[in-house]
Amino acid sequence: MGTFSIHGGVKLKGEVTPQGAKNEALQVICACLLTKDKVIIDNIPEIIDVLKLIDLLSSLGVKVTRIKKNKYSFQADNVNIDYLNSKEFKTKGSSLRGSIMIVGPLLTRFGKGYIPKPGGDKIGRRRLDTHFLGLIKLGASFRYNKEEYFYGVEAKQLKGSYILLDQASVTGTANVLMASVLATGKTEIYNAACEPYIQQLCNMLIAMGADISGVGSNLLVVNGVKTLNGCNHTVLPDMIEIGSWIGLAVMTKSQITIKNVSWDNLGQIPNVFRKLGIKLITTMVNSFSGSKIQDAESGLRSYGRDALKKIVSSLETEGMGMSAEILLKAAVHKLKIIEVPRKEMYPNNVQTSSQNPLKHGLTVISTIFKLIIETKPLTAFGIPSLFLFIFSGISSFYVIEFYNQMSRLPVGLTLFTITLLTVGFFFILAGVILYVLSRISTKINFHQNE
Repeated sequence: MGTFSIHGGVKLKGEVTPQGAKNEALQVICACLLTKDKVIIDNIPEIIDVLKLIDLLSSLGVKVTRIKKNKYSFQADNVNIDYLNSKEFKTKGSSLRGSIMIVGPLLTRFGKGYIPKPGGDKIGRRRLDTHFLGLIKLGASFRYNKEEYFYGVEAKQLKGSYILLDQASVTGTANVLMASVLATGKTEIYNAACEPYIQQLCNMLIAMGADISGVGSNLLVVNGVKTLNGCNHTVLPDMIEIGSWIGLAVMTKSQITIKNVSWDNLGQIPNVFRKLGIKLITTMVNSFSGSKIQDAESGLRSYGRDALKKIVSSLETEGMGMSAEILLKAAVHKLKIIEVPRKEMYPNNVQTSSQNPLKHGLTVISTIFKLIIETKPLTAFGIPSLFLFIFSGISSFYVIEFYNQMSRLPVGLTLFTITLLTVGFFFILAGVILYVLSRISTKINFHQNE
């Protein structure tokens, strides 16, 4: 088993160039099965998952040529459909999660698509229901061999339909989309994923002759065509890797340059980091833009604890990607800006605190008082004003006694009494005003919720 030996404690510097997006590459490579013409794809990341898929297509009879590093041509003009029933296909297909996306293209072009239960990583929910329910809506019949864990869909001709995906799955959307481009009639795919990967797949299919509208939204409308042509396509840089590099720069308080990031296709990643005050400087270089990251710590520290907690807790829904999210949370914890629970980051360790006890005690007291003011303002201001009135009453008694004996008012004691009465009055007034405002706010929120 391979290991990584990491010696930390140093800043990062220099330039990095992210590889092509694996998630997009898997989709667009499968889309090559939709045409008999040659398709050329550039910036393909030559990693295990992608190379396994390329090998699988080659075994299916697709002519694959490696033009140069990261650039391939595919021509599916002599696909061997019978290979789908072979033992070798079941072995190769089950070792790769992305193999599920060959089903849609094979089904719509050749009338059948089979796949063994896909393998790959087990991160998160990876249901296949979205794929097959969508294909069934297009008119396919579904069968499953539970002894061999082998799935199959068949149809003489797919027909356009209204499809409401049960979840906005990226691969599920891709599969149904590729199947619908050669179906007859109009297909509406609602609750479709709209990540840059899907947008890139749509752009490639449109370049091949598909009729697709609604790109970038959750409703894709596809008017089926009879055939598709070849095209040239370039895979975007991997936005998850880019987000990971930004997170590493933040975590190590470093300044690095990330080249060829395709800035306009990074989704929410720049916005999330900018919310934390991190400076992202962009420069245009060739067809893709570059990004430089600097002033990570000062930017992070410029935010209050509550704001950072809200931002960090929302990262999972911000389209960051898991690796970038983990790195950013680790960076925020490392710089001691807010506490990220150690049980989330290091489940086997115990949370410790090095906070000053006196400072901690004052914080607790101020928090309790703030809570009382926000929830029971009359109590918070009424009790101090009561004591003020009691003391002013006692003070008034001595003022009157002094006047009776000396026939003049004691200036200092009189001023002190007036001050107590005035402060007590303003305390009462503040409590009443805050109470009225809290009641009005409650009524407004109540009506809004109704």
